[in-house]
Amino acid sequence: MGLFDEQETIQKLIKIGNPLDKIKNVIDIEMFMVIMESKLLNKNKKNNSGAKPYDVVMMFKIMI
Repeated sequence: MGLFDEQETIQKLIKIGNPLDKIKNVIDIEMFMVIMESKLLNKNKKNNSGAKPYDVVMMFKIMI
């Protein structure tokens, strides 16, 4: 990636209408965080080794 590729991509998405921005304006995904964390995260770990879990809200947004 070049120095300004990310900025140019954002500008292109703004021009055509970023669908994630439209969803964010309609649905407050953060309100699902408590439910998703209680159902999806493994709380019964024997130790703290291994990779840390991804943020459940971020993963939900990726699935959308």
